[in-house]
Amino acid sequence: MGAITYDMEIPSSIPASKMFKAIVLDADTLIPKIMPHAIKNVEILEGDGTCAGTVKIIHFGEGSKFKSVKHRVDALDAENMTHSYSIIEGDALMGVVESITYHIKIVPTEDGGCICKNRSIYNVNGEGHHEITEDKIKEGKEKAMAMFKAIEAHLHANPDY
Repeated sequence: MGAITYDMEIPSSIPASKMFKAIVLDADTLIPKIMPHAIKNVEILEGDGTCAGTVKIIHFGEGSKFKSVKHRVDALDAENMTHSYSIIEGDALMGVVESITYHIKIVPTEDGGCICKNRSIYNVNGEGHHEITEDKIKEGKEKAMAMFKAIEAHLHANPDY
């Protein structure tokens, strides 16, 4: 098994603690509310939803070409605003990816906003390196950016969140 890694940083004017709460702690309910075409709902199978070891099924919305994925929380540190999780099953892995691990860190900026740092690691099987093209990685980055921007817009529209 090999790995393909990419990093992405997204700046925001939203304060770091508010962004962390929305993008990590409240994501299971917030994202289906503001982007139901992307994520229909999240079902917790094991754990409390945020602690390490929690396992969830994310059911994608009508706008997705995939049905669902199984998501495992690997680590969550609210004080340091870090979150690591893995996609361990589901049709989004396309039979060529064993798992995808994400490491997210929300970093406060001097202007009162934040930077969302995201490292994605695609653990591919056998010939998977040939299946994971630059276009597929670009598509994944664009979807992540769209979700981040939708959450950011929601927070701007709801300043008391």
